[in-house]
Amino acid sequence: MKGIMNLKCVPVKLAALVLAGSVLAAASACSAENKGPQVTSTATSKPNSSESGTGAPPGSSTPEPGTGGNSPSATPGSGGAAASSDPAGASPSPSGAATALSWKTYSDPAKTVSFDLPRDWIAQSVSPEPGSLAGAVKVEVKDGGGSYVATLQTGLPPSAPVNCPAGQGRPYVVISSVPLDVPHSNGPDTIDPRVVFRVIQGYKFFGSYGITNMVAGADGQSCELRNRVLGPAGNGDYSFGDVPALHAFAADEKVAPAKSFDTLDLAAKYAVHGSEFANVQRMLLSLKVNQ
Repeated sequence: MKGIMNLKCVPVKLAALVLAGSVLAAASACSAENKGPQVTSTATSKPNSSESGTGAPPGSSTPEPGTGGNSPSATPGSGGAAASSDPAGASPSPSGAATALSWKTYSDPAKTVSFDLPRDWIAQSVSPEPGSLAGAVKVEVKDGGGSYVATLQTGLPPSAPVNCPAGQGRPYVVISSVPLDVPHSNGPDTIDPRVVFRVIQGYKFFGSYGITNMVAGADGQSCELRNRVLGPAGNGDYSFGDVPALHAFAADEKVAPAKSFDTLDLAAKYAVHGSEFANVQRMLLSLKVNQ
């Protein structure tokens, strides 16, 4: 009788093993479906460390806005020259591989600056900003369809500190931050130059890419994120990005050429998986500034 009892227990044990295996397989499948970039809530992020590249990879969570927790080739007359560039020499691009197959190099007539851009993008020299230092350069970049991408400006006069009264800052997150080797000056509120994509929260999540060596704010709060590098003494500052500075836009303000996203995850996916940002990031990382 005892032998019979043991035999009857075998199917029960087998059934239990099959059930356990099914649960593990289901859990594995659920994990595999959790794709896409994971970002830290703006309410708990440590953006200063991520700006300088010392922070750990962010975790996951997407607060809702309002809850406290939302191109081209150089052409004749453009004031510069374009030369072919081998894509194999691309700068590191942690946010994804650039998709443009053929690249060229733009440089101004005086050879003070140069950068790579996709062959079908347009880099055109325009008049520098009023008050710029002698020899300043301003170059607008558009994509192959004529849409605005970014502006490079050099010889910028010193700017006043950002006025951000207590309690007026908005949560912001640094989604992408990659070192950039360019001349710069150091100060108490500076970091080593970086190519960044940052998002500040308002009624939506507003994003911008550019170069900077300026600390945006403390404790994850800021009134303005500047795409600006403080240049060596006597050379002026310079910027390269879609907008000179990013803030939390009001509902009646024009956002473009800055970006807007309904969620923080969508902003992260733009920077981590988007081909547009991958091409822009490679262009920004290729910047060379001659003193």
